[in-house]
Amino acid sequence: MPDPQARPPRVLLVDDDALVRGALRTILGAAGVDVVGEAGDGAGVADLARERRPDVVLMDLRMPGVDGVTATARIRALPEPPEVLVLTTWEVDDAVIRSIRAGASGFLLKSTAPGDIVAAVRAVAAGDAVLSPESARAVVERLRADEGADQRRRALELVGRLTDRERAVAERVSLGETNAEIGLALHMSAGTVKQHLSAIVDKLGVTGRVLIAAVMVRAGFGPRW
Repeated sequence: MPDPQARPPRVLLVDDDALVRGALRTILGAAGVDVVGEAGDGAGVADLARERRPDVVLMDLRMPGVDGVTATARIRALPEPPEVLVLTTWEVDDAVIRSIRAGASGFLLKSTAPGDIVAAVRAVAAGDAVLSPESARAVVERLRADEGADQRRRALELVGRLTDRERAVAERVSLGETNAEIGLALHMSAGTVKQHLSAIVDKLGVTGRVLIAAVMVRAGFGPRW
């Protein structure tokens, strides 16, 4: 897929409410974001993503037929999949957690200010953070609520695969920091941060930043909220 930083981000909108899709299309289009397609449910979204090759899919979670969680899993199973940013009316509920486990990069409330929606789309298209520290905290706490001793042992084993520098990057991810903030704190270039993140995702066997944070917290290396 072409470098999303070399051109406007390409976005696919998935929501059963045509008014919501229209509002998002207007907001994103006015900011120079390229809306490459729309869908009213999750049934054919994976095929549409394969055809239109978006950088980001803005995904509603609650839709008739195939819901956003199922559609997210199908999209993330594609070769070179786009990132998925889920849209929700509520802050953190079971559907949000399931979508993140399915591979979503983060979530936005439908009440999010237009400028913040655009900023989040640009961030996730560039492989950067899309959760505020507060949102990261809420998601990780929900993921942590059902953990047990076996999960903690497994998390420790996974973190043990990381180099010292990778572990330092992963800890900063669990604070909800952007790549730029991580680079500044650890005296790394943005490119080096991205290389470390790629290695961390592979070694931990996770699908994105939120699950990196969850593993770090379970292993005792994340923030003590």
